[in-house]
Amino acid sequence: MKFLLVEDNLDLANAIASRMRQDGHIIDHAENLGDAQAFIEVGEYELILLDIMLPDGDGRTFLAQHRASDRDTPVIVLTARSQVSDRISSLDMGADDYVTKPFDHAELEARCRAVLRRRSGNAKTTIELGKITFDPVSGQMTVDGRAVQMRNRELRLLELFLNAPGQIFSKNKLSDRLFSFDEDVSENAIEVYIGRLRKHLSGSDLKITTLRGIGYRLDHVE
Repeated sequence: MKFLLVEDNLDLANAIASRMRQDGHIIDHAENLGDAQAFIEVGEYELILLDIMLPDGDGRTFLAQHRASDRDTPVIVLTARSQVSDRISSLDMGADDYVTKPFDHAELEARCRAVLRRRSGNAKTTIELGKITFDPVSGQMTVDGRAVQMRNRELRLLELFLNAPGQIFSKNKLSDRLFSFDEDVSENAIEVYIGRLRKHLSGSDLKITTLRGIGYRLDHVE
């Protein structure tokens, strides 16, 4: 999944980003509210991790504006403020959850999973479609009961398709969801990952259909 991290403490931001990337997530990092706004104007994210005290303002102002614009991206607030009133204020402004600094990275990861499950309306993490069973948290995928080993980027590509079977994804859309802004992506990178994923889906009743000049779609073959 692709997350936006808004945090001005570089040591903390690097630690969070490193842990999230180990789990296969794509992380864009903004050090201030201005950069955060620029990111969400051009990119799509499954989750925003938002610090409150930032160099150019209060993160809750960003949160309020984010919700006022009808964006429903889940937001977890990262706050050093321990007062109950501050936490209630964040939740009332539209935060889905909060984590008080200092926090254990395992707790943050667990809260991210919980928020994403609630937003999807599914208490389970496992996705099942046809002969495919996929757990995005553990990164385990089986085809008709057979375990298939996949790399992180391939897993995230599979997750995108499984969450929206039948939906068409353009190359630009897939690139935006799979890579961060600071990564140098070649023109044929998406084709390479699509080719790898097709091999992993061999023996299943799912296939990735190419719509020339438009994009790709996951189809269930009867």
